[in-house]
Amino acid sequence: MPARAAPLTPEELRRRLKDLERDEDGLGERECVKEKLSLMHGFLQADVQNQLKDLETKFHKEELSEELYLAKVKTLLHQELALENGDSLELGQKPNGCTENGAYGSDEEPERSSSKGEEDSTMEVEGAASSCSSTPLASPSVPKARRGRKSKSNSENRKSPSSSRITRSSGKQPTIVAMFSKGSNKRKSEEVNGDLKQEISVENEEEEEEEQPGEKEQDEKRIKIEAKEGSEIKEEANQVKTVPPVKTTPPKCVECRQYLDDPDLKFFQGDPDDALDEPEMLTDERLSIFDANEDGFESYDDLPQHKVTSFSVYDRKGHLCPFDTGLIERNIELYFSGAVKPIYDDNPCLDGGVRARKMGPINAWWITGFDGGEKALIGFTTAFADYILMEPSEEYAPIFALMQEKIYMSKIVVEFLQNNPDVSYEDLLNKIETTVPPAGLNFNRFTEDSLLRHAQFVVEQVESYDEAGDSDEPPVLITPCMRDLIKLAGVTLGKRRAARRQAIRHPTKIDKDKGPTKATTTKLVHLIFDTFFSEQIEKNEKEEDKENSLKRRRCGVCEVCQQPECGKCKACQDMIKFGGTGKSKQACIMRRCPNLAVKEADEDEEVDDNIPEVPSPKKMLQGRKKKQSKSRISWVGEPVKIDGKKDFYQKVCIDSEALQIGDCVSVSPDDPTKPLYLARVTAMWEDASTGPMFHAHWFCRGTDTVLGATSDPLELFLVDECEDMQLTYIHGKVNVLYKAPSENWSLEGGLDTEIKMVEDDGRTYFYQMWYDQEYARFETPPKTLPPEDNKYKFCMSCASLDEVRQKEIPKVLEPQEELEGKMFYSMAVKNGVQYRVGDGVFLLPDAFLFSLRLASPIKRQKKEAVDEELHPEHYRKYSEYIKGSNQDAPEPYRIGRIKAIYCNIRSNGRPNEAEIKLRVYKLYRPENTHKSVKASYHADINLLYWSDEEATVEFKDVQGRCTVVYGEDLTENIQDYSASGSDRFYFLEAYNAKMKSFEDPPYHARSSGNKGKGKGKGKGKSKGKSSGATEQSEIETAEIKPSKLRSLDVFSGCGGLSEGFHQAEVSETLWAIEMWEPAAQAFRLNNPGTTVFTEDCNVLLKLVMSGEKTNSLGQKLPQKGDVEMLCGGPPCQGFSGMNRFNSRTYSKFKNSLVVSFLSYCDYYRPRFFLLENVRNFVSFKRSMVLKLTLRCLVRMGYQCTFGVLQAGQYGVAQTRRRAIVLAAAPGEKLPMFPEPLHVFAPRACQLSVVVDDKKFVSNITRTYSGPFRTITVRDTMSDLPEIRNGASALEISYNGEPQSWFQRQIRGSQYQPILRDHICKDMSALVAARMRHIPLAPGSDWRDLPNIEVRLSDGTTTRRLRYTHHEKKNGRSSTGALRGVCSCAEGKPCDPADRQFNTLIPWCLPHTGNRHNHWAGLYGRLEWDGFFSTTVTNPEPMGKQGRVLHPEQHRVVSVRECARSQGFPDTYRLFGNVLDKHRQVGNAVPPPLAKAIGLEIKLCVLAKMKEDATGSIKQEKMDISD
Repeated sequence: MPARAAPLTPEELRRRLKDLERDEDGLGERECVKEKLSLMHGFLQADVQNQLKDLETKFHKEELSEELYLAKVKTLLHQELALENGDSLELGQKPNGCTENGAYGSDEEPERSSSKGEEDSTMEVEGAASSCSSTPLASPSVPKARRGRKSKSNSENRKSPSSSRITRSSGKQPTIVAMFSKGSNKRKSEEVNGDLKQEISVENEEEEEEEQPGEKEQDEKRIKIEAKEGSEIKEEANQVKTVPPVKTTPPKCVECRQYLDDPDLKFFQGDPDDALDEPEMLTDERLSIFDANEDGFESYDDLPQHKVTSFSVYDRKGHLCPFDTGLIERNIELYFSGAVKPIYDDNPCLDGGVRARKMGPINAWWITGFDGGEKALIGFTTAFADYILMEPSEEYAPIFALMQEKIYMSKIVVEFLQNNPDVSYEDLLNKIETTVPPAGLNFNRFTEDSLLRHAQFVVEQVESYDEAGDSDEPPVLITPCMRDLIKLAGVTLGKRRAARRQAIRHPTKIDKDKGPTKATTTKLVHLIFDTFFSEQIEKNEKEEDKENSLKRRRCGVCEVCQQPECGKCKACQDMIKFGGTGKSKQACIMRRCPNLAVKEADEDEEVDDNIPEVPSPKKMLQGRKKKQSKSRISWVGEPVKIDGKKDFYQKVCIDSEALQIGDCVSVSPDDPTKPLYLARVTAMWEDASTGPMFHAHWFCRGTDTVLGATSDPLELFLVDECEDMQLTYIHGKVNVLYKAPSENWSLEGGLDTEIKMVEDDGRTYFYQMWYDQEYARFETPPKTLPPEDNKYKFCMSCASLDEVRQKEIPKVLEPQEELEGKMFYSMAVKNGVQYRVGDGVFLLPDAFLFSLRLASPIKRQKKEAVDEELHPEHYRKYSEYIKGSNQDAPEPYRIGRIKAIYCNIRSNGRPNEAEIKLRVYKLYRPENTHKSVKASYHADINLLYWSDEEATVEFKDVQGRCTVVYGEDLTENIQDYSASGSDRFYFLEAYNAKMKSFEDPPYHARSSGNKGKGKGKGKGKSKGKSSGATEQSEIETAEIKPSKLRSLDVFSGCGGLSEGFHQAEVSETLWAIEMWEPAAQAFRLNNPGTTVFTEDCNVLLKLVMSGEKTNSLGQKLPQKGDVEMLCGGPPCQGFSGMNRFNSRTYSKFKNSLVVSFLSYCDYYRPRFFLLENVRNFVSFKRSMVLKLTLRCLVRMGYQCTFGVLQAGQYGVAQTRRRAIVLAAAPGEKLPMFPEPLHVFAPRACQLSVVVDDKKFVSNITRTYSGPFRTITVRDTMSDLPEIRNGASALEISYNGEPQSWFQRQIRGSQYQPILRDHICKDMSALVAARMRHIPLAPGSDWRDLPNIEVRLSDGTTTRRLRYTHHEKKNGRSSTGALRGVCSCAEGKPCDPADRQFNTLIPWCLPHTGNRHNHWAGLYGRLEWDGFFSTTVTNPEPMGKQGRVLHPEQHRVVSVRECARSQGFPDTYRLFGNVLDKHRQVGNAVPPPLAKAIGLEIKLCVLAKMKEDATGSIKQEKMDISD
């Protein structure tokens, strides 16, 4: 020990230490340490002096090398200095001397490392965590001090010129003596604040470098200032006294970053007296690995391995702390104590263990996977040994439990997603919440909070799992569920730290659950999908390569992108630079950018509804004139007819090729790069002014239809397009054959093996269908024969277009009398619908106003000022728009009854029939009376009030006809009358607006000429409807009862689609296929007569195709000819995510259930086919999935079309857009899409579809309004009794009558006292508390939560959310409070230590809110006057549809409420537990939507029956008028 110097005054000590630091480089390390020791010895506390003595003794006995001795001494002195300074360490003095960048890669800013080089040279690291690089740690076999050197040299290389000025003495922190001179009471308070200051100096380093006054007063002032927030220091430095204190960040420990005011912060209780130091302990004979007299450990290549039990991990201040939050990676020294046992000892008790103290510091921690059991093995590496952890000490157990929880949770997630790649975030939550933690772990249930808490770790495990995986498998990372978790929790992707060392080593890839087997396909479907498109895919891949060379393949920011190529993986070996072919063009497996992968997967799911409309390719040529070279053309024979100036001919000779009327020709386009146009010649003539002409009825190539490139290159389609052309445009004659379906078409299913319809000789084409370009409808061509006298110039297209025009022109019929300059009529016709005096009419809402001006719909109350301290997130609610609100919903149609039909008489004495006018009586709906909206809630939806008020409207504005009767005049009861059509209204009273009174209707209102009429189905109003459309035919159709179609429902779920079809009385489902047992059971409960197959549809089809009559259970299989209707919604997971097909995703699609479903259609050849799917079905893979589906149907011979429908427009209080593909066999009529019945929020009604830049709409005409008002949440469920969170009674009493029309319908006419399935999920205590604190006002969600501490039902207490960072984007609150909860708010990388848990406001929402529309709607309440978001399979307040809280009760919606939002009758049975039931409801097709489609199919069945009955084969022309 050096001799003691004479005692110094504090001032001298301060000066001498400064001098020493200045001369450090000249002195050499050993002398420097000696000198410091001698200077400080008198100021050191007793225990430090003892420790120094111990070290000295060990050094002299040669137990410690000199380097290690010096390092330890320096560390001790340094700690002491820091303590004396009230912990006010600078950032530079990182306790172990390795710069912050050690092993932490790019997560820290580069500036931080620069200013620390100087300090690094003043103290050697004692067991630094690693060299300062971001490589994972190697097994440390190097003794401690040597490792420290490495760190030093690295950090010195990083010095920047600016940093070399700043040395310890620059006045950044007060020295020991400065503290002494301020007196001891001050010292205590300084110690409390010290940690805080350290924290702030981190954020503030750059600013402090600029202004460094060295005087003592500045020091004192600095102590005050440093407690303030970083960005404000500069401005406030000069005016400390005047500014009120800004909210401060609570103090954190410098080392472990835990809050010092946290009640859960615990101290290590100390080691027992017999505990040994690590080196001594390792030589204990009980561990029998080292011999006491061996020299040191350097001779060992690998570190010895032991187990440690009853352990605690703590930092240098003795705070117990977790070791998995990045502290070790940040080179914070963590130590552990416990009993060390030999590696072979499996007993976690203390017996036979050697008590050891302060082992470490820990250089690395790791996980070795699951030892066949439930628990993962976790280990520490120190400079001396590896330790596998057994049981924690009692005090450390709660901290360690979180660690085990997160490891176990990542195991659940990875295994669950391996087997179920297509599940949603809610499904994962369900999995986690229903998994019972293994015995021996210190927690009793997994919750969403714990999933979000550990999200970063879980996602990193998924990343490393993906890396180990097969490069052809799509990564688990981009599954929908992981993407939602990444967004919600704000996970940083692509970290490549030492964390990779902590990847759970999954022993092997787990065998996937066997999903559906390989698709069973008919030969036709197989040929189309296999042969036809392999070329298409190759072509696409070539184009894609071009595009990809331009397209960014990586984000360039994350650590993955910045890695070098590994040179070893399959992808690298294919690269040219590693000697490969360069064909595969795959990125190195170590460099697959996760950020980009997730972003692309997200983009594929979004559908942009607002795509600019590109006009469809109408008129091919516009008959341009060009100089005709007459020499090519010579007429054959005499004109067959001379019509005015035109001479019509039958034949012509062009370039010595004879052509006659009816022949097909190719026509040269003006642009020679375009393919030839094809047309049928329907007339030829010579005209003095234009020369030889012909009339071309165009064919449309498949590429010009919705089929695009998937079409058969030789297949053409008839279209209603024609024009006059000069004969010289004709290029040559071609053959176009009509391929009619064969006589026994329906029995040929599954047999057709020849994909070619005609031989390709360059001149031969074929057609089977007529195509409607606006609605994308493929229909059987009309059989129209030309009239005898018009053969020479008859054009089917002209005739069809003319018919449509004629039909659209309004006409008046049956003139009656002339009065006061007006001519009155008893009837008018428009669009094939007759309107007579006395009929009801639909008019747009602006057609007339009511004399009673109602207050405009209640606008939301102006927002009151909010206490920002209590509701710190409320500022995010600046948008007025609330999802699920009906504020913008349009009004339903105005309804009038026609009093008179007339035209004004012109000056020439003739009536002006171009302008037909109607005089109508206005009928009030309940909401139009003074009782306002409240009245409509209890009233029937089709109830009106008569009024004698009149209005004049234009006939052209009439939207349709309806039936309005006086209730007392009905021969049947009102319910039956209303149920038999969607256009039926009734009134019982008249309304007097002046008196605001209800009266008996006048006699002329009752005895309308309308009695006895109106038994029609209420369809056939819109353009081109397939019903006979005149009143006559409606009455007839009502009398023919069609037999129900025998149906097979594939992927039936619990039966929503079948239920709707049964309500429409169009079909009876005799067979259903549903693989998921609970849904199949539910189907059986509701359809006892149906054979339900609970097996893979591919297996069943294989059986049937091989001639089997029954399956293995003895159930009878439907045979060919049995199935008249096939319907279903094949799941589209697996290929829905990726934007384009490549070979891999295409092979996935070829094996998908869509392809199996089409094979069912091909084999059974049903009369009608319906495919239902999510809205994006029409957009998947650039609409390729849709095109291939239609292509298959067309090739089979089906008429088909597609459209998107909004369920909310058919009578449910829910937005749910669904894609529907409809098909009808040859000889049937192809159904139209049903017109909407209810108005609905316009934002949710964008139903057009863009395919290849062409915009398609369905045939729906009611786009602005509809017959009935919208259905609301109140209509849906206000009558249900109150229940609590977790209610589980399966049957309870209704406790009251139905309140609304919807409730009366849904409860059914039979009296049902028992309410079933009004049960809801039991949410965890924390979620329940959050729900309790969401206000009841419309539009309330998580942003309204108060930031308070709440006692939970499980006895624990939540914490307040701490705002610790300046939020760049949103600034500060009005009170000056911070708004950021993570360092990323300031534009820095996320810091794991910033995460907070168990808070009422979920930390992850403000963390990631700025980039996700503030997570509007999460923890949202439904609005009584609004509607449900799409009903999901598992209502979760933080799920995709977070608006799942009851409007008034503190719980999520119940199963029955969800079932009602889908339109299921209350009597409909569900099966299984609460989550099974939610899933059955959420996956179903809403029965009211299915019913509307079913009624359209029924109309087509009726039309066909009528046609067959009259024996007229001639199809009505109007069928093809669209």
